[in-house]
Amino acid sequence: MTIRWGIAGPGRIAEIVAAEFALVPDAELVAVGSRSTQRAEQFAERFGIAQAYGSYAELFAAEVDAIYLATPHAQHTELALAAIEAGKALLIEKSFTCSVADTTAIIEAARAKGVFVMEAMWTRFLPAITHLRELVASGALGEVRAVYGDLLAFRPYDPADRLFNPGLGGGAVLDLGVYVVSFAQQFLGTPEVVHAVGGRFPNGVESGAGILLGYAGGRYASESIDFTAPGPGRQVVAGTLGWVEVKPRFHRASELVVQLTGAERQELSFAKTGAGYAHEIAHVNSCLAAGLTESPVLPLADTLDVQQVMAAVLASLGR
Repeated sequence: MTIRWGIAGPGRIAEIVAAEFALVPDAELVAVGSRSTQRAEQFAERFGIAQAYGSYAELFAAEVDAIYLATPHAQHTELALAAIEAGKALLIEKSFTCSVADTTAIIEAARAKGVFVMEAMWTRFLPAITHLRELVASGALGEVRAVYGDLLAFRPYDPADRLFNPGLGGGAVLDLGVYVVSFAQQFLGTPEVVHAVGGRFPNGVESGAGILLGYAGGRYASESIDFTAPGPGRQVVAGTLGWVEVKPRFHRASELVVQLTGAERQELSFAKTGAGYAHEIAHVNSCLAAGLTESPVLPLADTLDVQQVMAAVLASLGR
C-alpha cells in the first residue's frame, strides 16, 4: 500500500525531511503547498514533486493520503484543523502547537473525525531509541528511577529569526524543551511536579532553562536546554539494575552505552536510514495501512502530556 504524501510549508525543516520520503518504499511525496505559489513551485522542482499549490486549502483538497505539517508552531492549529476536516492523516512537526488548548482542540477534532494524527517526534522512532525502550520494557534496567541530560545548542540571538520570535512560537522551551521532555516522558510518564529556572532574551522569549520533573516514589528527570551555550546533548536512563547512556547527540541517536549490574559494559551502534526521519514516516505508513488513528509508540495522550509540562515550564519562566 503506497501512501501519497503532501508537505504543508516548504521551510527549513521541510527541506531536510523531503528527501527522506524516497527512502521509504511505501511512501510517495506527490504534493507541496505554501501560501506562495512561487515557493511551492521552487520546492517541488528541487525535490521532484509532481504538484505544487499556492494555498494550503488546495493541498488539503488534493489527492493525497497524508500531510506532513512543517509550518511554524503558531500556524499548526488552524492548518491541522483544516486538514482534519478534509480527512487527511497528519504528521505535525514539533512542537505540536503553542498551547495546551490548541493541542486539545486538534486531538478532539482528530478523534471525532477518526483521522490519524501524530506529532513528528522523530527521535522516538530511531533504532537506538527503539532498542532502549525495548530494554526498559524487558525489565533489564529494573525500575527506572531517573532520566537526566541536556540539549544545549548555541544560537546567536536574532529577534527576526523564527527561533526567537514569540509570535511564531520561538524560544528554547518549544524548540529544544520538547525533545527532552518527550524523552523523559516515554520512560517515566507524566510528572506530578514541574520546576524550572532560566533566563530570557530582551524580547521576552526564554533563552534556556533547567527543568526538574518529579514523579511518584521519588523518581525524577533533570534536563537542561539553552540557546546561549553549547552542550553535549546526551541522556541517561538510570534504573535499579543499571543504566544506559544515549551518546550525543541524543535526538539523532545512533550509539548507546549499556551498563547493567554485574555485567560487562556494552557499547552498541545502530544504523539509521538517511538522516533518520524516514523511520517516523515508515511508522506512520504502517499505522495507516493497519487502519489506526493513533500511534502506539507516540499516542496523542503523550503529546498532550508533553504540551502540559512545557506550559508549566513556561509559566515558571514567566511566560
